[in-house]
Amino acid sequence: MNDRERNDLIISWFTVSFAFAWIGLKVFSIGGAGEFLSQLAIMLVAVGTGFILHELAHKYVAIHYGAHAEFRAWRIGLLLALGLAVISNGGFVFAAPGAVYVVGNNIGVRKNGIISLAGPVANLLIVLVFGLAFAAMNPSGFAEQAMLATMYVNFFLAAFNMLPIFPLDGSKVFYWSKLAWFATIAIAAAGVLLFPIIVAVLKVV
Repeated sequence: MNDRERNDLIISWFTVSFAFAWIGLKVFSIGGAGEFLSQLAIMLVAVGTGFILHELAHKYVAIHYGAHAEFRAWRIGLLLALGLAVISNGGFVFAAPGAVYVVGNNIGVRKNGIISLAGPVANLLIVLVFGLAFAAMNPSGFAEQAMLATMYVNFFLAAFNMLPIFPLDGSKVFYWSKLAWFATIAIAAAGVLLFPIIVAVLKVV
């Protein structure tokens, strides 16, 4: 990983964390608006796992197929993430601050679809790991909020990125395999919509 790629990942990580922190003030309610720094700390953990591992999954699956792959921040996407989060008062996050650019001679529709699917699948695996840990640990305080936020953010990132709209992952997965696309977006969207129920179940398991 070169310096530019590392810097772009860090900038995107902090930007998306800031945007999600506005949602955190409404969804997770640690306190009032004065507790924004607490929300930001939680979202740095949540987005740090979800966003970075999502992009690295794309990168290393592409490398596995013999392609060159690097993450690049999208400046307009960064501005949209911040602007829409503030304008919507935490109601919406535009979670596309950049992308992994893949260059390879033998990357056809199937391989490109698998590379694109790797990110959302990584998000869902993170949800599974944190969900099992949450049920086993029954955490409280900051740990509880950080784990819940991590699960929610990863569900959201998977669902958002699986929208079948170019250049999001979903457009390439849909073109390759409609079954893989439907299964992934169905799980991710259900996770977002049914998140309060999922949390309630985890707390009594």
